[in-house]
Amino acid sequence: MFENKKIFILGFARSGYESAKFLIKRGNEVLINDGKKEDKMDKEKLEELKSLGVKFFFGSHPDDLLDESYDYLIKNPGVPIHHKYVEKAQKLGIEVINEVEMAYRLLPNDVTLIGITGTNGKTTTTTLTYEVIKASGIRCHLAGNIGYPLSSFLDKLQSGDVIVMETSCQQLNDLKEFKPHIAVMTNLSPAHVDFFDNDYGKYKDVKTKIFKNQTENDIAILNLENEEVLNQTKNIKSNKLYFSSKRKTDCYLDNGIIYYKEEKVLDTNEMVIVGTHNAENAMVATLVAKQFGISNEVINKTICSFKGVEHRLEFSGEVNGVRYYNDTEATNIKCTQIALSSFDNPTVIILGGLERGQDFNDLTPYMKNVKAIIAIGECRKRVEEYANSLNIPVYVHEFLKDGFKEIQSIVNSGDVVLLSPASASWDQYKECEVRGKEFKNLVKKVIKK
Repeated sequence: MFENKKIFILGFARSGYESAKFLIKRGNEVLINDGKKEDKMDKEKLEELKSLGVKFFFGSHPDDLLDESYDYLIKNPGVPIHHKYVEKAQKLGIEVINEVEMAYRLLPNDVTLIGITGTNGKTTTTTLTYEVIKASGIRCHLAGNIGYPLSSFLDKLQSGDVIVMETSCQQLNDLKEFKPHIAVMTNLSPAHVDFFDNDYGKYKDVKTKIFKNQTENDIAILNLENEEVLNQTKNIKSNKLYFSSKRKTDCYLDNGIIYYKEEKVLDTNEMVIVGTHNAENAMVATLVAKQFGISNEVINKTICSFKGVEHRLEFSGEVNGVRYYNDTEATNIKCTQIALSSFDNPTVIILGGLERGQDFNDLTPYMKNVKAIIAIGECRKRVEEYANSLNIPVYVHEFLKDGFKEIQSIVNSGDVVLLSPASASWDQYKECEVRGKEFKNLVKKVIKK
């Protein structure tokens, strides 16, 4: 499989690079096409692939570049589903898959695959689950949308290895045979609908593909408190296990204690990461760990010492009793709702960024502890209007650095400063991580004073 074939890779990036590197060594003829110009590419990786014999075409997508001579089109997850090459390949009978599907078809049979998806929480849940399994002594790999393409592990896998993989909706869209032994859905709510023709139903159906090929011998771990998840998984064949923050089930939260089958596992007050959503993430990690017979002691020690994933409600420092949290990955309203519900302290929140028509009114039930709002970015005027409607003091600045200066005259000991913008960052930043790093650098400067 995938030997001596002619393969068209649409999109360079990390998955394109890893796919090409693996496929060229198996005697395949490989062409990478990317709409960006060559000088925008990673020069080192580009030269490496060229030396291996990979061909490139950058800067545009000529109509005649893709023809019937190709056996596969491997699509980068971020490429639109209606890209002209995707539609042309389908007409020509060329199979369209992605890097994950390609790598999955080449996985050894004795490797256990854990796939984790959901609208929110999947990166933290994936990382936390990986850390627990690794701490038990089982040989484990962290893969997928979290930044480590599955194909990068193909030459390293050993018998009995476990792969913990974050799977995004963009990846799931192009999966066909992919079947995790354990599949997790953390939650479902509207997101990325613009990628799916603004059709929330299509988004949900794509997310549910993670269970499509599972049998009764496989496990589905589901959020009992999310109606969308329950409705979408009514007819799956998997053996279902549930977690809940409100009622008893396979793994549940009761008065701050996480239980597995009514057996105490850990006290959430001892966890570094905060909030009910992180308790849910911990319950998923617990449910997965129990499928491998991992002890409560290992689960407790690993989860309670876990400091979180960078840019996701990340504790960034404390100055004069004021705690700073970087939640720049909160690019939608739902994520900011989760962040606000994680604190009972007086909170100064930084809101705003790219104008996408987001409805800030959906934050209102979560604003009871907010003492002030810093409005930034392209949609700062709408944030200001929203703050005024709630009679919450608001300070308007185009740039984060200027808003941060304002914060120092507002906060008191015991307050929380929260960067959770409910907005994408592309109005000013290449990616939201850059926004988060700027915030953390600003915090460091205050600490040094």
